[in-house]
This record gives sequence, structure tokens and C-alpha cells, in this order.
Amino acid sequence: MSAILTVEGLEAGYVRDLPILRQVRLSVERASLTVIIGPNGAGKSTLIKAIAGLVPVSAGRVVLDGAEITGIRPDQMGALGLAYVPQTDNIFRHLSIRENLSLVLCRLPDRAQRLDELYALFPPLAAKHKDRAGALSGGQRQMLAVAMALANRPRLVLMDEPSAGLSPKIAAEVLDLARSLTGQGVTVLLVEQNVKQALRVADHCWILAEGRNRIDGPAADILSDPVVGEIYLGGKRVGAA
Repeated sequence: MSAILTVEGLEAGYVRDLPILRQVRLSVERASLTVIIGPNGAGKSTLIKAIAGLVPVSAGRVVLDGAEITGIRPDQMGALGLAYVPQTDNIFRHLSIRENLSLVLCRLPDRAQRLDELYALFPPLAAKHKDRAGALSGGQRQMLAVAMALANRPRLVLMDEPSAGLSPKIAAEVLDLARSLTGQGVTVLLVEQNVKQALRVADHCWILAEGRNRIDGPAADILSDPVVGEIYLGGKRVGAA
């Protein structure tokens, strides 16, 4: 497999000269699910937002499919084959499911066909297409957010803690949904606090600590690595390498 996304020596943060990320590197294989984990404040969400052009980058670069996209404008994401699913406020609650999808499909020449394709991918949304999005369950809202992200047929989908605030059962369903996207050739990079469930569905894992790379490897290997327990299960604090 070849990498669709590479991050090289990235430094980024919300305030100039105060980087949260320091020399972060990352690679994501095509049509895979890669998860970023780490303790609170490690810079996980900052990293995924920096890739999406939502956080200023002061050094390093982001390369998507051989083309540098460092510091892209958010409105360029769709044209570049990139989609971002925020943790919160990722749907229009006062609109119906159909209206949410129609908004993101409005520039596609085949929008009617694409709407049918999305309904086929997500039958629960088709069954409730007239319902107000705010009345959906937490899992269904995330499903709608993912459907909206897929509307423009992206190559890479970035997801920021998609299972946050959900019950364990629904969280597992959302992560299974993320996993299923790879079967359609979509690459998924997600940040997740639901570590064990995320590692069970992921292909590869990157761990950040204090804004720097800690370790990375196959998700199955990371799941059994004792350092994960040290970070998450109340053991000693693990510093950055």
C-alpha cells in the first residue's frame, strides 16, 4: 500500500510562536483507517485541524496524494478530495436530513443520483429523510455528519472524536461505520478517546504526547502494548520521546 497523506515536521498552534505540535510526523496508507490517540492536551485535535487548514501551521508540511496542501483554506477541502467531520456542530439541527444533504450536494451536477447513493449507503437516513436532524439520536446524527462528508466523494475523511458523548454501544456502531468506509476505497484518519474500541477497528495507530510523536505501529500491536495502559489507565505519566 502507498501513503495517501504524509505530515512532515509539523509545528502548529492557535497562537503564533506558541506551537502545540512540535515536529510531528505522520503517514496514512490509502484505503485504511488510522487512529490518533494520546492523553488530554497531547495535540490530537490540533493535528487533525492543522491538516484540514483550520489551525495555522508555522513549520513543516502536509502532502496529500503527492501534492502539498499545507495551510489550505477550508473552502478548498472539497476540491482536493478532503473532508472534515468536527466533533460537535457537524450538522444543521433545524433542517431535515434531506435538507442537510441537499446543502452539501448543491454544486454537484449529479446531485440527485448522489443523494440516492447516500441513502443507499445509510438506510436509516433514507427512512427518516423528512425528520429534523436535531431530533435524531446521537449515533444517527454522526451518521448524517459522515454522509455529508462523503457527499463530494472525498479520498480522505478526517474525523475528530466521532464517538464523543455516545453510549458504548452506539460508539462502537459509529466506529464500525468509519471502518466500513475503507471498503469503499475511502481513507479515514480519526482522533479518538475511545481507545480500545478504536484500536480494534483501526489498521494503524499514532500516539501523541505533549505535542510530539510518541510511538506508532499496527493497531493490533498498540492494543497490547503496556505503554497504552500507562497513558490511559492511571499509571505513570508518559512523556514525549
